[in-house]
Amino acid sequence: MGMPYGFCDTLAKLVPFEVGVTLEKALEQDEELRRRYRNEAEVTQLIDNAQRLEGMPRNAGKHAGGLVIAPEPIAEFSPLYWEPGMTQAVTQFDKDDLEAIGLVKFDFLGLRTLTVIDWAIRLVNETRAKKGQEPIDLEQLSPDDPKVYRLICTGRTTALFQLESRGMQELIQRLHPDHFDELVALVALFRPGPLQSGMVDDFINRKHGREPVVYLHDRIKTILEPTYGVILYQEQVMEIAQQLSGFSLGSAD
Repeated sequence: MGMPYGFCDTLAKLVPFEVGVTLEKALEQDEELRRRYRNEAEVTQLIDNAQRLEGMPRNAGKHAGGLVIAPEPIAEFSPLYWEPGMTQAVTQFDKDDLEAIGLVKFDFLGLRTLTVIDWAIRLVNETRAKKGQEPIDLEQLSPDDPKVYRLICTGRTTALFQLESRGMQELIQRLHPDHFDELVALVALFRPGPLQSGMVDDFINRKHGREPVVYLHDRIKTILEPTYGVILYQEQVMEIAQQLSGFSLGSAD
């Protein structure tokens, strides 16, 4: 439309900074935007055109590991497209639309780490075979071996999936995990939201007894006990909604 950047930027800053806000809602909430829309032809034209585009897909994106499984050819359920250079079809419906028509998106993430683990086991077993020792069976390894947790707590986690970054190593040395559930909690805690909210400090202090564990209601104690009263997982939110409000787990989700 040939409008100057500064003009558009000034108008954009009048739109409330809210998730999911629409231009219609912005006009209702902001008096200055509403006044300019009514009185300035350029603003009227710009917002009217923007409202025609509002809600339309901006670009196509593909989930890193999402796979849709259907009882019949997927083209019977969803329009498809092929990305340039790719040989796999991609649905034009997103996750929510697929669920609405009765399909489910499964996540199958390919991890190079699994290949590295396979290489390591092969090399270890080759060495053990030369010494006449029995091969290691991953299925028989205990997830609660104290030696493993002592090694992890020293920060020596290079090549351990999701535990090898410098920030994670520092968090491990603060928490000192001593069982598998706490490793799972570490991965959930090491995200921008929990790190900025203070949840990480609460979790660590409560584990080490420096802060009391408080439950806001007796009925959620068993749900939050494994995480020291901190709501850490989506499943905990769902269970709390089920226990306190009678939601089904599906409705809570």
